[in-house]
Amino acid sequence: MASLPYLELLRAESAAFSACLDGDLAVPVPHCGDWRLRDLAGHLGRDNRWVIAAVTERRGDFEAPPAPASDAAIRAWFDASAENLLAVLDTDPEQEAWTLHPPRTVGFWHRRRAQETLIHRWDAQHALGRALPFDPALAEDGVAEVFDTMAPRQVGLGRAVPPRHALRVRATDTGGSWTYGPGEPAAEVSGTAERLLLVLWGRVSADDASITWSGDRAAGDEVLAGALTP
Repeated sequence: MASLPYLELLRAESAAFSACLDGDLAVPVPHCGDWRLRDLAGHLGRDNRWVIAAVTERRGDFEAPPAPASDAAIRAWFDASAENLLAVLDTDPEQEAWTLHPPRTVGFWHRRRAQETLIHRWDAQHALGRALPFDPALAEDGVAEVFDTMAPRQVGLGRAVPPRHALRVRATDTGGSWTYGPGEPAAEVSGTAERLLLVLWGRVSADDASITWSGDRAAGDEVLAGALTP
């Protein structure tokens, strides 16, 4: 796991998401089914509260209450969830916690919440037509998280099967490189860490002009189609 100032990044990404909640919350959010901005805020705010219980009560079955029915109250409700989460996470990262995947520590949630909020901040800004760039180091760490945490978890849950081929993923801006799958890579896909992360989370097509392929494209597409993320 990379050593990043996760709480600082989480605070910044939460504030950027919050700033999207000062207007029309009925705006549709592409890549999130039939959700509107209010639904995305509800999801992120409820999950913040769920993680608080995962840390403070060491449980994963907490049912957070829904977001307020009034759009006018949602931003303050979300902000409270973000501030409370940051306060709870501001502790020893090695402290034990309930988590979705190893390590079973608070540090897992430092990283996971920073990454989750990053993607949903982009979702909200993209829905409003003003998506801002990612911090390159956080984006690179997000790509790493897909391969060291999210994809293995998908396999473990039976949502995906291990890939038959290996794919090399290379970040052109940060120099990061990852290989997922057995043996020598059959294909390589490259782009900035931000664009790669958006591809892996289904926000950008692997055919996008910002993405470059080499090798056996069909084998590479098969790996990407393997439900690497939820």
